[in-house]
Amino acid sequence: MIIPVILCGGTGTRLWPLSRRALPKQFVPLIDGKSLLQLALERVAKISAPGLGRVLCVAAEPHRFLVMEAMQAAGVQGDIILEAVGRNTAPAMTLAALHMSPDDFLLFCPADHHIPDAGGFAAMVERGVVAAGQGAIVTFGVVPAYPSTAYGYIQKGAARGDGSLTVTRFIEKPSAEDAASLLLQGNVLWNAGVFLCRAGVLLDAMEQHAPDILVNCRKALSQASRDGAFVRPEPDAFISCRAESIDYGVMEHFHQVVTVPFSGSWSDVGSWNAVAELSLPDAQGNRVVGQGLALQAAGTYIHAPSRPVVALGTHNLFIIDTPDALLVAACTHAEEVRTVVLALETMKIPEAEQHRRVARPWGWFDMIQAGERFQVKRIFVKPDASLSLQMHHHRAEHWVVVRGTAEVTCGTRTFLLTENESTYIPIGEVHRLRNPGKTELEIIEIQSGSYLGEDDIVRFEDDYGRTR
Repeated sequence: MIIPVILCGGTGTRLWPLSRRALPKQFVPLIDGKSLLQLALERVAKISAPGLGRVLCVAAEPHRFLVMEAMQAAGVQGDIILEAVGRNTAPAMTLAALHMSPDDFLLFCPADHHIPDAGGFAAMVERGVVAAGQGAIVTFGVVPAYPSTAYGYIQKGAARGDGSLTVTRFIEKPSAEDAASLLLQGNVLWNAGVFLCRAGVLLDAMEQHAPDILVNCRKALSQASRDGAFVRPEPDAFISCRAESIDYGVMEHFHQVVTVPFSGSWSDVGSWNAVAELSLPDAQGNRVVGQGLALQAAGTYIHAPSRPVVALGTHNLFIIDTPDALLVAACTHAEEVRTVVLALETMKIPEAEQHRRVARPWGWFDMIQAGERFQVKRIFVKPDASLSLQMHHHRAEHWVVVRGTAEVTCGTRTFLLTENESTYIPIGEVHRLRNPGKTELEIIEIQSGSYLGEDDIVRFEDDYGRTR
């Protein structure tokens, strides 16, 4: 039985402003209304034991409910290991291997890759099972379509009798000249970052080549706490673990690494160039998503999901529009977007990390407008979901129901509000908002007071373990 392990880390800074630290690219609805994580979960569910749809995810603590929501949308079940801090792929994969039985076959997949041919992907994995069963770590390489400087390469060697190929060496991201030379050799693959092996084999490899990581991960997991599907390794032990990629830590040194080629469509969706290629171009090479319009333009990509965005006479530009931030960049600078994020973080601009629309385990809220002593939010609550029983020291709130039915607790009273009805929550009053219905609840919340920060909240009861 193959158990898929989805690695959900990463901050997605190269796709700012659509992807931000609080909502990285793997959680953004990017393709047909689905996130890359949901698509990955749907893809690997067909590989695990028939009918079980079980997976293991490794994710950052702040993203736990985003992962759970994606699993529910994909119709899969399984545990979610939560990292207190990001430590790259080697520690994440080690935690997963320690969590499973040594003889389990683990298929490690990044959460943020796009592979539209799920059947071809499954067939590729199947070709690696024999080698993995014989003690190899199988890495899957993509047949390159062009000389890319954005990917590492695998130099393949002789064919083995089990359907895999030997690996001669791993090559880091090359220069443009070296990438072109590599493709002319005809014996290289893009390194897709997808691996198949038995859990025990990976642990043996870590013991040989990164024993300090294994020690810290074993200690962290032996003292882990569990909350339903969430598994939390002991934070201090895991924080003590050094950050390392599996390529540097193990793959370049392990004695039995083999590769299986994949000739289907694949993208790590790692830049706006890669995102643009997911859309069909017009005759002038323009690509438009949403309400964009390209006039007398060429080679321009417009992402405009919420309002009209017009490009007039532009050439080789990206125009990425969101409700609270706009990026205009030359296509040649796609790999440098992360420097924009660093600059914004240095300036302490919140849009560097946070969207106007903020995901919560019960739904989401959208900050419509903010000013001195007031804020206006649009709040969406999922069916049968509830916010915490809470109180604020510095703000009062007015709630207006736009759609659905709200169950309101205010002090000692609990009552229902329907569409076009409203209520008032005084400063210091214990209160709660719940959606008792089977359809979504949408309200407009008007806050007023001397301090309106999100940290002005005292939780007394919470369905999501957020009380202090």
